[in-house]
Amino acid sequence: MIWLRSIIYYLTLALLALSVGAIWGAAAGWALACVLLALSVLFHLHNLGRLHRWTQQPRVDNVPASFLLWQDVFDRLYAQVRLQKKSQDKLTNTLERFTSAGEALPDGVIVLDEHDRIEWCNRTAMQHLSIDRTTDVWQVLTHIVRHPSLREYLRTQDFAHPLILRTTRPAERVLSVQLVPFDSTRKLLLSRDITRLDRVQTVHRDFIANVSHELRTPLTVVSGFAETLMDMPEMDAATRTQQLGLMVEQTQRMQRLVDDLLTLSRLENGQQLKEEEVDVPQLMRLLQAEAEGLSQGRHRVAVAQLATTRLIGNHDELHSALSNLVSNAIRYTPAGGGITLSWLVEDGQPVFAVSDTGIGISPEHIPRLTERFYRVDRSRSRTTGGTGLGLAIVKHILQRHQAELAIDSKPGTGSRFAVRFPAHRLLPD
Repeated sequence: MIWLRSIIYYLTLALLALSVGAIWGAAAGWALACVLLALSVLFHLHNLGRLHRWTQQPRVDNVPASFLLWQDVFDRLYAQVRLQKKSQDKLTNTLERFTSAGEALPDGVIVLDEHDRIEWCNRTAMQHLSIDRTTDVWQVLTHIVRHPSLREYLRTQDFAHPLILRTTRPAERVLSVQLVPFDSTRKLLLSRDITRLDRVQTVHRDFIANVSHELRTPLTVVSGFAETLMDMPEMDAATRTQQLGLMVEQTQRMQRLVDDLLTLSRLENGQQLKEEEVDVPQLMRLLQAEAEGLSQGRHRVAVAQLATTRLIGNHDELHSALSNLVSNAIRYTPAGGGITLSWLVEDGQPVFAVSDTGIGISPEHIPRLTERFYRVDRSRSRTTGGTGLGLAIVKHILQRHQAELAIDSKPGTGSRFAVRFPAHRLLPD
């Protein structure tokens, strides 16, 4: 023990002084005792000064070294400092791992104190709510994110239900925000980007509404004519034939709609594409013949450019997509107009294009043409027999072939629909 060693140390000094006093006299003994005591005090003062200087910059690599009693003190100090540094390093590593885990989360995380001030947030939360960690830390969250619904949500401390928050800065987003308490005063605010889910739900609702609307008219016609036939058994043959013809026409319209829905569902299920060699020049001749049959002589159908290039893809899907574009050109081109088909290679990429001299499309409608049931002119689409799903089917087929659809159109001057396939699908002549 250190106190026992101190007693032994000073007893040794006293015995040494007594021995000198016994040999050379009491005066010599007292003089030696005073000198030894002074040196001991100076030794302790010197080491105390070194210890004081070390406490001003305490590091494990600059702990003083000495001898005798002070060496024990410094050794114990070194061991304690080293143990503390290990604990600190361990805590630092743990904190860094938790911080890295928080940064890696796909959801936003904000740590709030009891006054709703920001203590920490990850990068996702910064993106979701436009928070700057360098300037906004220890700021009240509602002073930065100014949404009345968020202020009310934080005030009520509703931990059971999330808040749906729509933001416009820095981008339009729909966020699901929820409070989670994790100690007596602090809480987490978690944010999740549900923009895509919200859009899917909106599309789903619109899709159900559009399908219901598209089926309601033909069902009403068929039902009405059926009731008329039942209530009027003596109807003349001409009227009966006319009504039955209209019923057949509406039934066929519903059948086309169902077929297109099934096709679209099959494409959206992501079934693996069965690829084969597609003889596009032969397909072009088939498309021209189908266009002439659909036109029944009302339009001029021509093939302006016909390369001999073949393609890797699915023949049936490409036939469906390209014939859809051709049939649209026929439907929306007045009698006497022209339809031009072309198959060529531009900048190493194969391109199919169909041009017409039809009514054209306004620029604001072009980005939405491939949406399901989107129609520029709803009444005209019904008279032409379209289901509103054709270009949506085209979009999915082209996506499966990594192809892009470019639309160039102006009202009154016609349209050009061009399909650009990737170069790796091109087969050499």
